[in-house]
Order: sequence, then C-alpha cells, then structure tokens
Amino acid sequence: INELNSMAGLEGIKAEVATLVNLVKVRSLRESRGLKMPDISLHMVFSGRPGTGKTTIGRLLGRIYKALGELSKGHLVEVDRSSLVAGYVGQTAIKCKEALEKANGGILFIDEAYTLSRSSENDYGQEAIDTILKYMEDHRDELVVIAAGYENEMAQFVSSNPGLQSRFNKFLTFEDYSISQLYEIFLKLAESHHYYYDEKVAQIIYDNLERLKDLKADRFSNARDVRNSFESIVQAQANRIATEGEGDDETAIYAVLELDIKAAFQRIL
Repeated sequence: INELNSMAGLEGIKAEVATLVNLVKVRSLRESRGLKMPDISLHMVFSGRPGTGKTTIGRLLGRIYKALGELSKGHLVEVDRSSLVAGYVGQTAIKCKEALEKANGGILFIDEAYTLSRSSENDYGQEAIDTILKYMEDHRDELVVIAAGYENEMAQFVSSNPGLQSRFNKFLTFEDYSISQLYEIFLKLAESHHYYYDEKVAQIIYDNLERLKDLKADRFSNARDVRNSFESIVQAQANRIATEGEGDDETAIYAVLELDIKAAFQRIL
C-alpha cells in the first residue's frame, strides 16, 4: 500500500484499491464471526491509454491479495490475444488453459482484451473468452482476472457478452498523467538511478516532456514515453562522458547537463 501511495498521480485508483482492501478485510472479520456478506468479485476491468500504470497496479494488487490471504501466490501473468488465440480448431482452448494454469493462485492480466471479441467468421477469440469464463467459474477462489485496454473498447467488450458482464463489475479508469505528474515520474527515475541536475536543466526536461506530449497527442504513452525519454538522456550522457574522457570524474558521471537533454530530445522529437 505504501508503494502504491508513493506513485505519481492515480488518486482515483488509489482510492478504489483502498476500498477493495477494506472490503476484503471486513469480509474476513464478518466470516470469522459467522456473519454473512455478499460475494465480492475481485475480477476487474482496467481502462486507459498505454503507460498509465495498469500493469503496475495489477502486480501490486497481486501482492496485496496474497498478503490478505485472497490469493495463494499473488503473481501476475500478462497475456494478450497472441498468447491465447490460435489459428486452428481446438488449439485456442489449449493455449488458454496453459495461461490460466500458469496464473492460478495469482492474476491473469489480459492486455487489449477487446481484441478477443473480433467477429470475423474464422476467428477463435470467442473460444478464448468461453474458456476463460469457465475457468473463472471453476476456480473462483484461486484466480483473479484483469481485462485491460482502451476505455471505449473495453466498455463495448464487456457489454458484448452476458458472461463477461456478470463476472466483471468493477471498472477502474486510469487517467492520462498531467505534465507535473509526468515530470514527477521522471524525477523519481533519475533519483533512483543516481542522476542529478540543476533547476535550469529541470525546466528544460519539463518543457520537452510537454512538447513530446503535445506532438504525439493520441499516440502519447504517458509513463512509457517518460521512461523512454529518461533512457535516451542516459545514453546521451554516456556518449558525452565517453567522448570527453570524464569517466574517472565522479561528479561528471552523476551529472546530467543541458546538452544531454538537447541531444536526447533531438532524437525523440
């Protein structure tokens, strides 16, 4: 929970997770005293654009549910359509069961889950959905399934199948990060890897992240693009230090300079 709360942004998600944790705790208390409580479904739909923290929150939830005794292992297995759907009759069920059994005791995280509901005649996505739904029913106390993807597509996906509607009734929406939150993510990356810079460089980084978000528009991948930017700056700094022969200067290997930022974003923008 502390790790979750230390993350930039995600205020709505943090509140939703806190509510889920409280529900599980109170249910355990009531059961220990012989009191009844409605069944709680832990299966969820995560909707939002790439890089908004969906997979990270999924992993944290696995650890939280294990600590609460809801899952025996708490690990996360990430899959997508290519991991589940085959091109021949009968093969899709086999691929799905392999993924489900691997995830048993933890969380099966289905990225871009809406791609399973393609309606072409020769598509086996529905077989994958049916296999997953049956496994969820047969192993209801051993597995949590999180279906993730873009908001509109995920709403259509769940509404397309009564079985999905009955099992997925919790929807967590991951909003895009603000520029301030994106910079906070960058700063935490830099500090955790022991890279430091002054206020002037900080402003240049902030401005370039803003430009990157504006230029990419709908293609912007939030924290993913921030990580890519950080890695590009690390490469630019390494090239500068190696070229200038400052590898033995301890101060130099910590410092990120203005020219590192410019070199990195010239490649990115």
